[in-house]
Formats: sequence, structure tokens, C-alpha cells
Amino acid sequence: MNLGLAIFLIIIALLIGLVGGFYGARAYMKKYFQDNPPISEDMIAAMMAQMGQKPSAKKLNQVMNMMKHQQKK
Repeated sequence: MNLGLAIFLIIIALLIGLVGGFYGARAYMKKYFQDNPPISEDMIAAMMAQMGQKPSAKKLNQVMNMMKHQQKK
């Protein structure tokens, strides 16, 4: 087999793999976020209301900041 043809095929396979991997990962992340949406302030307020607490803006901000801090670790 010609060396130039082998190099060309390797480069083409690499490009196809990169494009396929990008779109595969993109589809996976879209599905993941549909199934597991990130927690919002509205969701936290609803949880606090279900637990019998009256959610204030200050308490919501504290909980959101605490969750963001935990995610960074």
C-alpha cells in the first residue's frame, strides 16, 4: 500500500472520529440535562415549602451559594 494513501486514510479516520465523538457527546449531554435538569431557585423554594419552611430571598441565596460552593469541590 502506498504510504501517502495510508497517511490520508488515517487523517480521514481521525477527522470522522472527532466529528462523530463531538456530536455523540452533544446528544448525550442534551439527553442528560433533559432527564436531570439543574436545580434552580424555584425548585429549592418548592422543596422548602414542602418541608414547611417559608422560603425568603436571603435563605434561597444562601442555599444556592452553598450548592455552587459544593459543586466546585
